[in-house]
Formats: sequence, structure tokens, C-alpha cells
Amino acid sequence: MNDWAASAHPGWPVKLHAGRVSLRPLRRRDAADWERLQLANQAWLSPWEPTAPSTWAIRHSRSNFRRMVRVLRRRANVGLCLPFAVLIDGEFAGQLTVDNVVRGVLRSAHLGYWIDQSMAGQGHMSMAVAVVVEHCFGPVGLHRLQADVRPENAPSRALVTGLGFREEAYFVRYLDIDGEWRDHIGYALTVEDPRDKVQAALQAPLPLG
Repeated sequence: MNDWAASAHPGWPVKLHAGRVSLRPLRRRDAADWERLQLANQAWLSPWEPTAPSTWAIRHSRSNFRRMVRVLRRRANVGLCLPFAVLIDGEFAGQLTVDNVVRGVLRSAHLGYWIDQSMAGQGHMSMAVAVVVEHCFGPVGLHRLQADVRPENAPSRALVTGLGFREEAYFVRYLDIDGEWRDHIGYALTVEDPRDKVQAALQAPLPLG
């Protein structure tokens, strides 16, 4: 069954590719892979996850994943988000969501992403974000992309700055993350900004699988 019908969203649904990395719409049958990676990566991912009353296992169960996909599909079909599965050599490895899409005079959205720890630090997510940046500034028609990152999250800060995102703001007690109101740094890129670092990421050789 096709999870994604034609939507009101320019540039969606879509499949994107660069080297060993590919992105496609997140789908319900990803549930087993998503649950497996979330449970295996709890220590790696939990410091950056929104606060929630239930346990990690319950929140990251297959049934909760399927409910999340239903919500994301509705939001995507009315142009509010682009929820991607990130695949490396065809295998599910993470998630990248362009969310809170606003049209009109703003034409902006926020980026969120995670990747399996075993694949981190090898350039895969940088390439995935770079592909999505070009797609958002092209067919999707956005003007601005923002990523809000906790100051303690050095790998994520390195990722966005490595792609040319600039630091624009420091948000005090901005989001309820991992049990506390956490500060975040706001990074942004607009369509007029040089994207030489984005292009370099797209052309960078990745380690063989």
C-alpha cells in the first residue's frame, strides 16, 4: 500500500539520492527498523528528545511509530512538513524531518534529524541534510531553513556549521527536552546565502559500507 497520496506540498512526496545516502517518505512498514534503532540508541538519542511521561520503550514502540506516521502523513499532505526516512546503502538508518513549514511572506521551516550511532561521524547525515537543503530551496520553494540545537550537542552543531548555517540566536530555556527546559542555539540558512559547503558535502566521498 502506498502511504503517501498526492499532496498540496510542492516537492512532496519525493525520493532524493546522493552517493550512498537516499531519502524517501517515512512509511508505516518502517516500524520494525525504527523501533530497533530507537531502542538500541537510547543512550545516544535520549539527551536530545522531548520530555514525555512514558518510558522510552513505550514511546518508541511500533504502534506509537505507526501513529506518528499517520500524523506526519496528514501534516505533509497539507504542506506542513516533509518527513523523510534516511537510508544508507538502502538500509534504514535514521530520520530527517522538515517541520513547521510556513508559507506566505516567511516561507520557512525547521530541520530535525537523528541517525544510528554506528553511522554517526561519517558524513552520512551531513549529506542527507545537504540534499534536503537543495530540495527545499528548489522545488519546495522555501526561503529559510532553521535548526535549533542544544549547546551541549557538539556533533549536531558541527553538522550545521559545516554546511554553512550561521548562528543567529541563543534561546534561553527554549524547549522541554530530556526532563528540563533547555537552552538552544538557533542556526539558519537562507536561499541567498552561499551554499558552497552544501555542495562540498554532496560531493564528499563517504566511507565504504
